Formats: sequence, C-alpha cells, structure tokens
Amino acid sequence: MALPIKTSYAPMDALSVDTIPDGPDWQYEPKWDGFRCLAFRDGNKIDVQSKSGQPLGRYFPELLDALRELPPSKFVLDAEIVIPQGQSLSFDALLQRIHPSESRIRKLSAETPGVLVVFDLLVDADGKDLSGQTLDVRRHELERFAAKHFRANERVILSPAATDLKTAHKWFAGVGGALDGVIAKRTDMPYQSGNRTGMVKIKKLRTADCVVGGFRYASKGKSIGSLLLGLYGDDGLLHHVGFCSSFKTDERKKLSAMLEPLIQPPGFTGRSPGGPSRWSTERSTEWKPLAPKIVVEVRYDHFTGGRFRHGTAFLRWRPDKAPKQCTMAQVEQESASNPLKFLTGAAAGPSRRKSA
Repeated sequence: MALPIKTSYAPMDALSVDTIPDGPDWQYEPKWDGFRCLAFRDGNKIDVQSKSGQPLGRYFPELLDALRELPPSKFVLDAEIVIPQGQSLSFDALLQRIHPSESRIRKLSAETPGVLVVFDLLVDADGKDLSGQTLDVRRHELERFAAKHFRANERVILSPAATDLKTAHKWFAGVGGALDGVIAKRTDMPYQSGNRTGMVKIKKLRTADCVVGGFRYASKGKSIGSLLLGLYGDDGLLHHVGFCSSFKTDERKKLSAMLEPLIQPPGFTGRSPGGPSRWSTERSTEWKPLAPKIVVEVRYDHFTGGRFRHGTAFLRWRPDKAPKQCTMAQVEQESASNPLKFLTGAAAGPSRRKSA
C-alpha cells in the first residue's frame, strides 16, 4: 500500500505575529533555526523534501540512514533539520551542505552531522493518514511513535511542546543561537497543508548600533542604494557585517549629500564587503569607503558567521554614540538557558496541560 500523502504535499505554514497568543486551544513549540522539511518513508524508499518541495536527501545522507534505521517501514514526519555546534545551532553549517560535490557532502555529513527535530506525525507506522485529525490527536500519536521508535536513534529527536503560556515565554526569553522564536499551533484544527491558518510564529527582533563604513550607489542614478555596516571586533578592526537599504527615494537623495563628503579609504579595516551577488548590477557592486564617523541603529533577526543573515531595517541615526562603542559584543548570541538541552531527552514527552 502506497503512502496516503505524496511527496508533493505542502507543509503547513505560519503567520508572523508580534505576541504569543494565549488561550486553551494553543500548543507552543520552540522555533528551531534550521531547514523545515517533510520526511517520507515507504518501505526502502525515503524522501526528505524542503518547504518549497525541493529534495534534500542527497545533502543529508546521515539523516537518510537515520530514518532508515527507524523500525517502522511507513511514516511521514514534519520536522526541522538542524546542525548542533557547541552550545548552539549553526545555520552556516546547514548552508554549506547544499553543495554540488557528493564527496564534500559526505565529508561534511561526518564532520557536522545533522539532527532531525520532529514536531508532527502525518502518517503513522500503520500507514494511516493523520493529517485530518486535530493537533491534540496528532501530538498524542507522535509522542507514542517517538517513545517507541526514537530512543535508540540520536539523529531523530522529538521536539518539545507545551500548552502553558509560561513555558512559551521562557522559550522566547531564551531565543538565541538555537531557538529562532516560538511557534503556536491551534490544537483543535487538522493539519493545514499549504496555508497559514492555525499556526503563528513569533520571532524576537533585535537592534544593534553599527558604524557606516561605506555605501553602494543604487543601480540607477546617483542616489545611495545601501549603507554598509561595520562592527569593531576584539582585534580593534572594523569588520563589515551587513547592509541596510530600507530607505525611501527622497531619503536616498539626502543620504548622498550626507555621505559623499565622508568618502575616505579604507572604510573597513577588517573584513571588507564582498563582490557581486546575483542581485547586483555592475554599478551596485562598487562600494565607496567612508571615514568611520556615522553610527546608525538597525533592527535584525539573526547574526551568524560574523554577519547579519538578512538585510537590516534602519531605525535611527545615533549621533550620541561613539563609533568605537559599536562592537561585536552587541550581537553575541545570548540565552537565558541552554536551548540545546531540548535536543537531549526530548522523546520523554513535553510538559502538557492535564485534561479535566
């Protein structure tokens, strides 16, 4: 009997909200900093699909092996691929796994093996489709499945869940190198394939004061396209860490008058901006160095591998801040507790509300 859910099945998605919802019909889970996926097993055939439907199995052979070692010959799991490193998770290590060279993938799979953190069961060991059941039922079945089959497998782990708001706030306070935020799901709804109904995500956005070490012109005209941001490291050098481009057209013109008089090499004394990217034009790859005199406050979501993972949002100018005060210490991953403790012993089951 074939699986009742095909590999083209879309995982449910989450709507971004500002606050953690409260109420009797919500379940809370950590939001892991990894690659979302669905894992399918039908006998000897195992597929791991990304959120966008792209196959991931060839990039994580150690996870295919781990899924093959699970006793059931049929199942579909909703999960997150993560790579633990030290007291955190490394998104950069995940990105390095998406590589065309099989030999490199095999090497990295041994050096930085991944872990599959499972948070939903869509098809059980009997081949039964659970997607039409409410989350309360699916979670109960997942915990039974994990308790029976995950304990001897260090690469496939149950993600914790809770129904009390206090635990959700504790997880949110610990957002940092391992946790990306908090997920809240409606317990009274079936699996919402391909839509955002019934699941929300709450991410902690942070701010940092950065030195403007340079800028790039927009692809057309003489206006500023983006500010190049820097932070001072322990070595005393100004390192390029990202960019900010959230400016309106009239603001960009004013920036030119403000920044062009400050053009002065080298701009960054440590790591400098890279070359062209797939979004760059020939003009926008050129950058102008600035004397380190201007400080801006920006909002960001992640800082990994010595840089902001995405573009930042401009908040305000900081003339009251000395450039030398803009150090890497601002963006060091901090956590009230070690979130990775959830990756050990998670299969024992989450803290849940007792039924009346």
